[in-house]
Amino acid sequence: MDPATAATLGGVAGLALGGCALLAVRWSERAQRAMPAQPEPTLPRGVADVLAVLRESAVVVAGDDSVVKASPAAYAYGIVSGKDLTHPELRHLVRQVRRDGVIRESELELARGPLGPARLTVRARVAPLSAGHLLLLVEDRTQAHRVEEVRRDFVANVSHELKTPIGGLSLLAEAVQDASDDPAAVQRFAARMQVEASRLSHLVQEIVDLSRLQVADTLHPPRLVVVDEVIAEAVDRCRLVASAKDVELAVSGEPQARVFGDRDLLMTALRNLVDNAIAYSGAGTRVSVAVTMHHGLVEVKVTDQGVGISEEEQARIFERFYRVDPARSRSTGGTGLGLAIVKHVSANHGGEVTVWSQPGEGSTFTVRLPAAPGDLVPAIDQPAVGVVASDDVLDPAHQSNAQEARG
Repeated sequence: MDPATAATLGGVAGLALGGCALLAVRWSERAQRAMPAQPEPTLPRGVADVLAVLRESAVVVAGDDSVVKASPAAYAYGIVSGKDLTHPELRHLVRQVRRDGVIRESELELARGPLGPARLTVRARVAPLSAGHLLLLVEDRTQAHRVEEVRRDFVANVSHELKTPIGGLSLLAEAVQDASDDPAAVQRFAARMQVEASRLSHLVQEIVDLSRLQVADTLHPPRLVVVDEVIAEAVDRCRLVASAKDVELAVSGEPQARVFGDRDLLMTALRNLVDNAIAYSGAGTRVSVAVTMHHGLVEVKVTDQGVGISEEEQARIFERFYRVDPARSRSTGGTGLGLAIVKHVSANHGGEVTVWSQPGEGSTFTVRLPAAPGDLVPAIDQPAVGVVASDDVLDPAHQSNAQEARG
């Protein structure tokens, strides 16, 4: 076959193949138009409206695991991305319910995002909603889980702290029994028992005080409190210990400072600060308590010339049972609760406590509280509303004032 004939036959074959392909496409389009349209699965009436107002993350999932509808919270918490459930744990739970139709509920830990180790603790519940649809409800339990962990840690710490003085008392009682024929030994052991009993009593009282502070409703009706009087009583209760250590106590500042609150709790907080300053001060040093007023705040500064606190430790010293130097704290009778109480008392009165310190240069603890209005100063016993719960914060005006005061 000559080249011209071969080229002609090739062109004819190409045209025939293209024509067949065009006919096949046209036939397919006609067939698709002839098929009845498959209706989209519809949600039960009102479901979309309910999802829009739920605080929980709510998701309606179709039979192929695609998301049909989701509440705003589901997107905010990263439960849904586009048309997909983000977490494989949730997809697995959905498939289990689809397989057997049994409602399931489970507590899960989910990644908070694609990066980092942060986790969400959630309670997920999956139930059949309609033909081909499942409803997934996800409740964020992260905060409740964290509170429960704190409660367990607190109970464990209390148990541990109570064991030390109780164990010491038990051993000392045995020693007294064994030394019954040695009056000098009995007196020595009895004196030590008194120390341990006093330490145990102090620890139990601080646990009770701190527990009471966790519930804002237990505060007495707030009254006008003269800060000078509270400081005078707190310092007076510490004079004996200060004298025994040869530590000078000095009080200065403005005499007209007044706040709204609970006088007994404020006295306890300031006494704890002064006690703490004395405990960590050396002989021949000075602990000063100064009161100032500015920007609508009353500031009480307790300054010592003690060992100081490193910057790394300062972030943790207000935690319950935390001690910078456990060995030194035990020798001074510290419980690790004093500064936690100061923190909660300050917060319950709408204020705060901060610390400045340098190792070897001493420390200054500052309690800032909202000052009572000047026109109410004469009515010392007048009840007033102004104490807030420990989880509340200062209003924006007070926050600005506090920042200026720190400035």
